[in-house]
Amino acid sequence: MITIVAHDAGGAEVLSSYVRRNDIDCNFVLEGPAVKIFKRKLGNIEIISLDEAMEKSEWILCGSSIPAEFELNAIKKARLDGKHSVVFLDHWINYQERFARHNFEVLPDEIWVGDSLAKELAEQIFPDIDIRLVNNPYFEDIQQDIKNVSLQKNEESDNLTILFVSQPLGINALNSTNRALNRGYTEEEALRYFLNNVHALGKPVDQIIIRPHPSEDPGKYEWANEEFSLPIVLASGGDLLEVVSKSDVVVGMDSMAMVVGLLAGKRVICSIPPGGKPCRLPHSEIQTLSQVLICYRQAAHS
Repeated sequence: MITIVAHDAGGAEVLSSYVRRNDIDCNFVLEGPAVKIFKRKLGNIEIISLDEAMEKSEWILCGSSIPAEFELNAIKKARLDGKHSVVFLDHWINYQERFARHNFEVLPDEIWVGDSLAKELAEQIFPDIDIRLVNNPYFEDIQQDIKNVSLQKNEESDNLTILFVSQPLGINALNSTNRALNRGYTEEEALRYFLNNVHALGKPVDQIIIRPHPSEDPGKYEWANEEFSLPIVLASGGDLLEVVSKSDVVVGMDSMAMVVGLLAGKRVICSIPPGGKPCRLPHSEIQTLSQVLICYRQAAHS
């Protein structure tokens, strides 16, 4: 029997897909955004306490969170109970921060990653831990779902539908003692930078959908409608791929939702403002808004 432990959305998406694809009999220890994600994919599952789950399980499979608390408590207990612990990393960034708590590390016995680049990064950072390459089950779900949804807008319209995907950078920085999480900009600044320069995309805009991160307040970006005379729609919850499929362009900082946009064949743009630390996603297909602006200005003067 396995205990699945998850809090944040990224890890929850990966682990819930892993359980569903492999039809695994599990105990579930869940909090935060993970609860809705698991129930959406697996139905009305029973969520139990960590103590109860550990008594029934041989090993644990965890997501990771920033700030790192929930899953690390499970890893620590697994070590005390003599149980094997595994963390499935769902991203390519902040690896060390995912295992840091109060200035010391809580490391699992084994780490799983979803692609070769993540494996290379993890091996550099954690040379003394077994790193295992496991095909990302969430990405496999997305690629399968893409075949079942229409990823094209009405071809008669040349206007753009744009999706902005947020990240709780400010929350993470405030709740962490690690200064490395300070990216040199806020999510609000990244959104303003994009909205001030949306004209650089070169086409009329039908709609700009602002989607908060699952851990953010749904009303966090209500100010955007007051500050900008643009066709802005505030959206939260629901299926990410569905809203991606309705969009022509996906804009963000360095969130997993941008990678979902790439998998769906969308144009993806990073809106980190000047002076901020650059996008940490390793995907060369992602454009930067600064690059888009340069091309727009060059075209305007040619």
